[in-house]
Amino acid sequence: MKTIGRHLIAEFYRCDLDTLNNVDRIRSFMLQAAERIGATVLGSSFHKFKPQGVSGTVVISESHLSVHTWPEYGYVAADIYTCGGLDPRPGFEQLRQQLGADGWRLQEILRGLPEDLDSNEMLLPDDISIITRMVPEHELVAGV
Repeated sequence: MKTIGRHLIAEFYRCDLDTLNNVDRIRSFMLQAAERIGATVLGSSFHKFKPQGVSGTVVISESHLSVHTWPEYGYVAADIYTCGGLDPRPGFEQLRQQLGADGWRLQEILRGLPEDLDSNEMLLPDDISIITRMVPEHELVAGV
């Protein structure tokens, strides 16, 4: 794979409200997602806002994972950016299940040099064939 990285931008809807305001649970879920994709965790930082919401980042050798929650809307925005050939999609699926989301949207962006991204070489598994893909709510990429 010639791409330098794969960046998932995920939105989760109608999530478990208690979970979204629990900094320890969100931290645990993000660390588990990093482990699920095979990343090497270097550190993490999480913050619980008042009156509600959690934000946090997990720094991995292969880039990062980040999350922001809005319990008042049942909404979570998360990024998983990996390099080194790691597939971030299993981390997305794990988060989706743990957050109790019954709706989601996923955008995957290949990151790298134009000459590599513009080549005709297959950069990703057979189920993805375009550089940026928006997946409408509930239409997951095959295999996620």
